[in-house]
Amino acid sequence: MGGLNLEVFKFGMYVMFPIGIMYYFGTNLDERFSVPEFWPKAEQANKVPIDRDEIHAELQRLRARRLYLRDKRLEEEARR
Repeated sequence: MGGLNLEVFKFGMYVMFPIGIMYYFGTNLDERFSVPEFWPKAEQANKVPIDRDEIHAELQRLRARRLYLRDKRLEEEARR
């Protein structure tokens, strides 16, 4: 049969093959699987208001937008 050398070779392959595959596919992940411009920049992301004045300004902006859309909807219904 094969003897001791064959068993050592098979054991080495069983151990080194998965380690080699993990090393090959595990290096340079940032370059290999990165999608450019995937995450938004800080300027493009929403900023949560923290200060009282910022919260008040955001509420006023949302209120004005809601009223504008409501007026627009009522005008459309009046036309019909």
